[in-house]
Amino acid sequence: MNNYTGQFSDFILLGFFSQYKYPTLLAGVIFVVFLMALSGNALLILLILFDTQLHTPMYFFISQLSLMDMMYISVTVPKMLMDQVLGNHRISGAACGMQMFLYLSLGGSEFLLLAAMSYDRYVAICHPLRYPVLMNHRVCLLLLSVCWFLGSLDGFMLTPVTMTFPFCGSREIHHFFCEVPAVTKLSCSDTWLYETLMYVCCVLMILIPVTVISGSYSSILLTVLRMNSAEGRKKALATCSSHMTVVILFYGAAVYTYMLPTSFHTPEKDMVVSVFYTILTPLLNPLIYSFRNKNVTEAMKKLLGVSTLFQEIVK
Repeated sequence: MNNYTGQFSDFILLGFFSQYKYPTLLAGVIFVVFLMALSGNALLILLILFDTQLHTPMYFFISQLSLMDMMYISVTVPKMLMDQVLGNHRISGAACGMQMFLYLSLGGSEFLLLAAMSYDRYVAICHPLRYPVLMNHRVCLLLLSVCWFLGSLDGFMLTPVTMTFPFCGSREIHHFFCEVPAVTKLSCSDTWLYETLMYVCCVLMILIPVTVISGSYSSILLTVLRMNSAEGRKKALATCSSHMTVVILFYGAAVYTYMLPTSFHTPEKDMVVSVFYTILTPLLNPLIYSFRNKNVTEAMKKLLGVSTLFQEIVK
């Protein structure tokens, strides 16, 4: 007879550190990365907010990406580090469900936001004269609202079903957070139909944005190749290559986690891949997108100049 333990009993997150020889050192590194990701994204949001030269659709979307990344990394990393410090790896069913909902909603929203950003670049490069009309503030807010709504819908659909499965026997999740596949493995019921529906849902959540991104960048590439200005080609390719780097990192990890057959998965590999899209991507996004961007570096110099002037006045 199965030992049914109910939906609201505590789970145990086995975590990321136990498989490494120096867990304390690794926890310290992840803590530093966490602080760098938060500070980098927060600084980027402030620069975009206060510098009027950055009040364009592209930087509006980048600020939203930074906000999502700050929230995304905060959903998983603090709990993971606290578990390591306190030695308590328990998480309640309600907390597990909330963590699952937040990371699904934020991840889904970010998938769609990357597609919106690629469309913005397509309009800017392929239809520059119509850009102010096609990407006005109202359109940007509409695109952003759709991203948040559909991302949240993903969380609302998958979280309740996953958390209402009967869990029998072990409550040990072989992960450092409540990821859907890792929690589903603990269920003592037949989850085949649910896993199939989840697969279809994830394919749509990935395929639709990828189609938009591929179409946008194919058009951009053709337009860039026809440009007479070498400087214009260089600038357009630099912007697009930055975006594609983020897309490959984020979507690649998602394809591995949700679309590859279970034979490709092990708990250790799953956790390493999850580190890429929950910890490293929020760190890399500010660096890839903006701090190598001339407009952002100019805004940074202005901010530092104002800070220096303020210090001199105080003295």
